[in-house]
Amino acid sequence: MVAGGPLIFCRIQSRANQICHKKRSYRLRHIVRISRMKVCVFGAGAVGGYLLGRIGNAGVATLSVVARGAQKEAIEMNGLRLETPTETIIVRPDFITDRPTDLPEQDVTFVALKAMGQPAAADALCHLTGQNGYAVFAANGIPWWWKVGSHRPESLPLLDPDAALWNRLTPERALGCVVYSANEVIAPGVVRHLGNNRWVLGEPNGQLSSRLKNVVQLLLESGVNAEASTRLHEEIWIKLLRNASVNSLCALTRLPIDGLADDPELLAQAEAIVDDIVAVAQGQGYDISEHRIAAFEQLRRGGAEASTPPVRGLRPSMLQDVSANRPLEVEAVLGQVQALAREAEVSCPAIDVVLPVLRGLNRSLL
Repeated sequence: MVAGGPLIFCRIQSRANQICHKKRSYRLRHIVRISRMKVCVFGAGAVGGYLLGRIGNAGVATLSVVARGAQKEAIEMNGLRLETPTETIIVRPDFITDRPTDLPEQDVTFVALKAMGQPAAADALCHLTGQNGYAVFAANGIPWWWKVGSHRPESLPLLDPDAALWNRLTPERALGCVVYSANEVIAPGVVRHLGNNRWVLGEPNGQLSSRLKNVVQLLLESGVNAEASTRLHEEIWIKLLRNASVNSLCALTRLPIDGLADDPELLAQAEAIVDDIVAVAQGQGYDISEHRIAAFEQLRRGGAEASTPPVRGLRPSMLQDVSANRPLEVEAVLGQVQALAREAEVSCPAIDVVLPVLRGLNRSLL
């Protein structure tokens, strides 16, 4: 019997009864196989809540969640409510706790913590990943494992000050994830998905491993539009074209994305930050110049992808954090970019102006 056996058996039985007779045996074997996978979502905020809703609704794993405070209490009482433009989903994880060491070793742990909160979770993640598990880090900006595969592999002091993640968890137990998904916690236990659903996963060393394929398949079966990449560093730079410009300026002005697009001077400042990102990436050996125009166009469309209608009122994660008086991902999104620019002797004048102001704003929130 798998962990949480009775709960999983009930889910299997319920789903199997909905399947026509001629397909029942195949689907039941398939559900049993997937349900043996133990999955933990560490952090049930906007991104973690979306994952929790999708994976829980698909019933493809024994699902645990690490949450705290009002979010934990609401999920315990009412389940996690995920509202999308087309449906509303309510899921109840098999286990929920604010003490991750109470959980057994997991096959995969999705780390949906902001970058600055990850080092403090190093020991808990070591426990959850155990000997054979691994952690998928879904956060904005440059990740703590960035130097894997470089001529000088080392931790990044701005992101992992005591090298807790690098030395204790180690990059070998980590996968990265670039998230294009607009979500917001609108009330305790309630996450609203506003659009976009693209998740790019990869190994820090660029290999197309079996575990990478497995976790992508898990997400696909959960209704998450996931893909594997062997060039995750480049994918992170491409996402930073949007993160660095939009997140920082929306946080400083408290305007939604379309508010930036409606102001020619703010739009020019955002485009200057985009140009800095292109230059720093080039200095690090990544040519992302062809994505520059697409980043500008998405900004002008209020944050919407080219395949979807323009939107208004979309609040990026850093603006959500400012509004809730929460600390910001300053170092992952801008600080480490500036450090890499200095390392490559590349100028980044727009970032040099915005970064100290953003750091000051962040100090006022702590």
